[in-house]
Amino acid sequence: MKTSDFDFDLPEELIAQEPLAERDASRLMYLPLGSAAWSHHHFRDLPELLREGDLLVLNDARVIPARLQGHKRATGGRVELLLCDPLPPMGERAVWRCMGQSSKPLRTGAELVFGELSATVLEAEGEGFFRVAFDAAPEKFLEAVEVVGQIPLPPYIQREAGPRDRERYQTVYARQPGAVAAPTAGLHFTARIFDELRRRGVRIESLSLFVGPGTFLPVRTEDPSEHRMHAERFEIPVATARAIAETRATGGRVIAVGTTTLRALETAWDGGSGVNPGPGVSNLFVRPGHVFRVIDGLITNFHLPRSTLVMLVAALCGRERLLSAYADAVRHRYRFYSYGDAMLVL
Repeated sequence: MKTSDFDFDLPEELIAQEPLAERDASRLMYLPLGSAAWSHHHFRDLPELLREGDLLVLNDARVIPARLQGHKRATGGRVELLLCDPLPPMGERAVWRCMGQSSKPLRTGAELVFGELSATVLEAEGEGFFRVAFDAAPEKFLEAVEVVGQIPLPPYIQREAGPRDRERYQTVYARQPGAVAAPTAGLHFTARIFDELRRRGVRIESLSLFVGPGTFLPVRTEDPSEHRMHAERFEIPVATARAIAETRATGGRVIAVGTTTLRALETAWDGGSGVNPGPGVSNLFVRPGHVFRVIDGLITNFHLPRSTLVMLVAALCGRERLLSAYADAVRHRYRFYSYGDAMLVL
């Protein structure tokens, strides 16, 4: 298996730059597992494609305005940080692992200013990552970030984030703050869809996986096994683990909403028919050859050529079948990536 095996032609104009006016107006390709033909729908048709006893598992992580733009106190030189992971605090100062870039290289001890928020570079960790202490108490830090930060739109959205993105680059059920990228498969859901799903007997539970910038890192090696996934924190509630076990016992299907949810569940597999609740860390690279232990299906968006995400979906439905479906999506002018359309693989 080579990275180039997951390449495909994608016209640039199909990369969605803005969300649709209505979340559930996005299109939905239904790709059955096996050999049955795929079909074209709208996302609001999702309840009709599921059945009583199925379980949807959502990722309720909330995107924080993790992009900080400011300057170096000493020189005024431009600096930008992307918050990645919280680290143990240093006294009354919040400490985070950040990706950083600046007009000249960031060095240990550099003092940074982001509006009313100041920071100090504690250590360069390599590969563009830094350990940074902020002049804000850990329990107040995210409040400060809400004031000075920007929503970190993906690199393939070629515009600055605006006020509308604060709402639309966020699921309607986002609860747990800490993600730097949205679990985008969930962006299509509305209260109307949830009501119809419950009416039809589809169960809904959630977990939290705090999506990091690693989700956008390209695979730079021709051998995918040489690619290193960045670790991401997750938490699975007891109620979700119990619902998975009950769904399995009654013959229902467990459907992950998003690749982030899938990786958390597959990482937390308990060796039997369920998952271990509680906190965990996932650097699982799901690609063809992976044996799925927990999930039966997936709701996901359309992904980047040669990416870890397209490899993950191919692991579930097969590379050739997925690439054929993607080619058909291009012919039908589906919208790709975070603000694009969706696929149900089941």
